[in-house]
Amino acid sequence: MRKRRAFVGLAALLALVAVARHPTADIAILTHKSCDPSPHKFQAAVDLGVVAVKFLLTWTADKALAR
Repeated sequence: MRKRRAFVGLAALLALVAVARHPTADIAILTHKSCDPSPHKFQAAVDLGVVAVKFLLTWTADKALAR
């Protein structure tokens, strides 16, 4: 009976952790020029269940290299 009570308590704790919002780090590095209508970008996101990380990097391509 004691093991069953411990198991139910653990299951309730895991359910509470799953429902609660977890902290999220949102990292954005915006290095494109404001006049650039379509900057290059790289996005990535990792969610581990307990913590999440979002990453965004933008940049403007050199027009001489784009030819």
